[in-house]
Amino acid sequence: MRTCLVIALIFAFSSKHAAAVELTPEASEAFKTYISTFEAQRLKNASSLDADADAAERQQLLHGQVVVKPGRNNGETQVKSALIHDWMGTIFIPSTTLKQVLATLQDYPRHSEMFAPDIRDARVRWHSGDDFNVYMRIVKSKLMITDVLNTEQDIHFSRIDARHEYVRAYSTKITEVSNAGTANEHELPVGEDRGLLWRLFGYWFLEERDGGVYAEYQSITLSRNVPFGMNAVLGPILHNVPAESLRASLEKTRRAVEGLAVKTSD
Repeated sequence: MRTCLVIALIFAFSSKHAAAVELTPEASEAFKTYISTFEAQRLKNASSLDADADAAERQQLLHGQVVVKPGRNNGETQVKSALIHDWMGTIFIPSTTLKQVLATLQDYPRHSEMFAPDIRDARVRWHSGDDFNVYMRIVKSKLMITDVLNTEQDIHFSRIDARHEYVRAYSTKITEVSNAGTANEHELPVGEDRGLLWRLFGYWFLEERDGGVYAEYQSITLSRNVPFGMNAVLGPILHNVPAESLRASLEKTRRAVEGLAVKTSD
């Protein structure tokens, strides 16, 4: 029975058979409210890290572990015909500086190399001071489902003091790409796609300390909900997808920063 439902999910989400899923105004508004509440609570204490409250967790980070945990509502909030995914992850990058971490994060043309295969292409569309507008082609694969997305993001870097900085990244456009890599490649209109990712917001909280940099990232995204009748079996499987993706991205971030440090020292 479980195998049959997984096959049904793949069939329902595959580009050939998937029906268009509408992003409702109610879901869009619920996401805005969620983000407003989160920012009102989190950004007023942007210099504090989640790991500050847990000495054992800080020790895990110092020993090279990646700590990933759900945000509100165990990482998943049901809204009108949609799901808000909220996950937080933290790493410690030893023997580096805040300046080197920021240089890695802002090196967007190399993100397709640093974060392959999830990022296929990345380009800065414009840049002014601490503000960037970036195009990224994102590729996600899970359970034999591949989703190719063209995204545009507004990214703002905020210096708190010499040891602390936070970053806000808001998706301004996300379009699903059909027949990617072929002569028939084209973007699907919003509202006529599979709804696998409608919103992508991310927040970095950085602190230089203990001979390195703590890097905390919170990912808050909006997607369609699980098809009716499949949630009991497929819900737990899909629930872990954002956490797995976040863990992999943080590990790649650490490797990219460490690679930059090696180049700088040569």
